[in-house]
Amino acid sequence: MLPTPKKFKITAGAAEGKTKLTAFDNALLNAGIGNVNLVRISSILPPGALQDQDLVLPFGSLVPTAYGSIACDEPGTQIAAAVGVGLSRDTFGVIMEYSGKCSKKDAEEKILMMLEESFAGRGLELVRTEVCSVEHTVKKIGCALAAVVLWY
Repeated sequence: MLPTPKKFKITAGAAEGKTKLTAFDNALLNAGIGNVNLVRISSILPPGALQDQDLVLPFGSLVPTAYGSIACDEPGTQIAAAVGVGLSRDTFGVIMEYSGKCSKKDAEEKILMMLEESFAGRGLELVRTEVCSVEHTVKKIGCALAAVVLWY
């Protein structure tokens, strides 16, 4: 059985690269999570998990992460990525992620709408939200990424 994470960090980054994969890697580095191995998770923040924006992740660690990203090779295109955490009063939280050819503001609005819908669907009261986002105008090949990393 895997342990339940006790901490989380919300981050975002954008960058250019010579390929879509290296643009993604550079966006990870820009977000401060480029030297770990992301293990993609779905959308539940464990009960009692505390936000730690100073969280230091050991190099090479397997890190549970909910993220949205977009890589694009159309110069001049505006891309954005956002993540949001919705918290209830006394139970678990919900994480939503989004990325697309849009503005940062549009991505943030989509996140807030999805958080509201996810809490309504669970019959929970949404008492607090936190959103992190980034936008990028593609020069040659760009990537925008937003993530919630969980840790022990």
